[in-house]
Amino acid sequence: MSKKLLVRRAAVLGAGVMGAQIAAHLTNAGVDTVLFDLPAKEGPADGIVLKAIGNLAKLSPAPLASKSLAAAITPANYDTGLEQLRDCDLIIEAIAERMDWKQDLYRRIAPFVGEHAVLASNTSGLGINALAAVLPEQLRHRFCGVHFFNPPRYMHLAELIPADTTDKAVLEGLETFLTTNLGKGVVYAKDTPNFIGNRIGVFSILSVIHHTRQFGLGFDEVDAITGPLVGRPKSATYRTSDVVGLDTMAHVIKTMADTLPQDPWHKYFQSPDWLQALIAKGALGQKAGAGIFRKVGKDIMVLDLEKQDYRAADRKAADEVVGILKIKNPAEKFAKLRESQHPQAQFLWAAFRDLFHYSAYHLADIADTARDVDLAIRWGYGWSLGPFETWQAAGWKQVAQWIAEDIAAGKAMSDAPLPAWVLDGREGVHAAEGSYSPATNTLVPRSSLPVYQRQRFPDPLLGEKFDQGTTVYENDGVRMWHDGDGIAVVSFKTKMNTVSDHVLNGLQEAICIAERDFQGLVIWQQKEPFSAGADLAGALGLLQAGKVDEFDALVANFQRTSQRIKYALVPVVAAVRGLALGGGCEFQMHSARTVAHLESYIGLVEAGVGLLPAGGGLKELAVRASRAAAGGDVFAELKKTFETVAMAKVSTSAVEAKELGLLRPTDRIVFNAHELLHVAKAEARNLAEGGYRPPLPERRIQVAGDVGIATFRMLLVNMLEGRFISEYDNEIATRIATVVCGGEVDRGSLVDEAWLLNLERKHFVELAQQEKTQARIGHMLKTGKPLRN
Repeated sequence: MSKKLLVRRAAVLGAGVMGAQIAAHLTNAGVDTVLFDLPAKEGPADGIVLKAIGNLAKLSPAPLASKSLAAAITPANYDTGLEQLRDCDLIIEAIAERMDWKQDLYRRIAPFVGEHAVLASNTSGLGINALAAVLPEQLRHRFCGVHFFNPPRYMHLAELIPADTTDKAVLEGLETFLTTNLGKGVVYAKDTPNFIGNRIGVFSILSVIHHTRQFGLGFDEVDAITGPLVGRPKSATYRTSDVVGLDTMAHVIKTMADTLPQDPWHKYFQSPDWLQALIAKGALGQKAGAGIFRKVGKDIMVLDLEKQDYRAADRKAADEVVGILKIKNPAEKFAKLRESQHPQAQFLWAAFRDLFHYSAYHLADIADTARDVDLAIRWGYGWSLGPFETWQAAGWKQVAQWIAEDIAAGKAMSDAPLPAWVLDGREGVHAAEGSYSPATNTLVPRSSLPVYQRQRFPDPLLGEKFDQGTTVYENDGVRMWHDGDGIAVVSFKTKMNTVSDHVLNGLQEAICIAERDFQGLVIWQQKEPFSAGADLAGALGLLQAGKVDEFDALVANFQRTSQRIKYALVPVVAAVRGLALGGGCEFQMHSARTVAHLESYIGLVEAGVGLLPAGGGLKELAVRASRAAAGGDVFAELKKTFETVAMAKVSTSAVEAKELGLLRPTDRIVFNAHELLHVAKAEARNLAEGGYRPPLPERRIQVAGDVGIATFRMLLVNMLEGRFISEYDNEIATRIATVVCGGEVDRGSLVDEAWLLNLERKHFVELAQQEKTQARIGHMLKTGKPLRN
């Protein structure tokens, strides 16, 4: 058994951008956190930290899962606060990247660090052994590097860098904590400058810069071909540099130049003149409003090196190159890139070739296995495949031969030879048995640390297949399967996991089977989102064909499915991550329990397409308000959630979904998306083992009635006059108010669920027949954006 790292309290040293955000994410995870910095020269001693905590609410994307969490972070300074370190179990140092400053701070805090505490440096590239050298003997075995990627709440990667003195049990405890509690993907890196992610990632950017000049391409042109077309984020290469900050970029390049003098590619480790010129005049990228790109009004401008000025960013990927990149077979695609005379194609081949060459040459010194490199780049840079996976998919032997030919012909960036293992006749570095390790010259399987047994489907690498379980039932909309553990799982098969007739009928059938043969049922999707809601295209088709009866039947079937989930004789648990909108949100509202990944964006968004929630969502809000009021003021309870629905609000986290009333206080929040299924199954099993019974039918729901509707209408008039909403928004919101208040009945009347469901359906079908609603649906399908008509 590996030793558990018990973290009751944590400290973060350094309240800069990174330190403050790490403290925020520890707080998201329910860890009591102290944030330290230097004492302020004037005002309160903790002033620097207080300012940093205040700033967290302004950052986008938001570091905190809820703004209210800022108050939970304890501010402290190094002059008066060091005593607080004594009861901290984990201390993460995140001050500026200067070896002397870090070492001075370690000497200062060492006497206050508890005998069991783990100390970690969040450095992005400084030597971990050099840092460890200044620590007292008894602390060295509890010290290592842990490199979070920015922004730490959202980036999956955390690099763990052991010092020579670090205790294995300490590393395993920290790895387990990072994985489950903070939701990270952990990769072990060797103590080399910039570790794995930035070493390979920044080299990739440097090679792109080099080849941009070599082939005479524009920055916008390069971004057009190094983004989604090659399985990388929309921000591609130069836009990413602007987002990261050109000064940060230059700093990392300088670190490589200073610390890697022996690297065969060393001559490329320098900021080009244009980058230095931009930094000199303060054009540092997104944070400064201008960098390689800048926005003028609505237009995006890009730096043009020939003109020495900005021009419209309008150079695209050439049709010939788009054609090549759309080829499904990677081997054929790479052959065509290499043959093509088009400068964009030649550029891409050259950039991939030098990336493969560099990754293979340095694999042995930076990582234990090829898996660590590929996962670091995927999780840290958002690529769909890492460099070794890309090479292997394209045909390892052939590509290796081409690289060797280019090196011999002097075309590659360096004449360093490929390592012998690359050319030993292998077909690649990843196989079912594991990934290649140059140190042992074997394939090494994934870690057997117990925490990874919680991941039924880890992030798969090329060539990895995970058993899909035994299928119990399948139709065109869903697949129901199990692992022989008594809990069945049902997953959707539609695009964006939208809800179609097949999904509705499939879910009802799956519940029947679960009641008969299983202890519980989990609704879980193999990939995000949980569900983007009802199948709008199908619904619009029925309406435009004038098939109102069929449309009404579809809505009735939706409600029937929600009720079936709620009243199933076995617990139905919804495992939510990503978007859970409209019908997706309604399904989880009716489940016995929701287990939501922290990054769950949940909302009843029907108002945005001119409709109202009619899969039982408004009915559930009325039921919850009645229950919470317990004979008191129902309207006060409804007011909390009315705006959420009328304004089609979507939570920015699972924590916020609880605050908006879309998740229940008893629902669980999970930090690692790969552990979601494990926790959801455990919840279903716990409920079943506890003798689960569904709730009794809701026959006495107290509603706000006509007085409630009138009060909501007054609020809406103010919004209408203030131009916050359109006339049509007002009509939709009034209908929402009518349903949640139980219709035109006396205040405090008691109604049942069927009454509320009928109200929902009536107003939904009436709205759906309006021209403005159909225009909104059409606009959403065409542009993906809401229409305010």
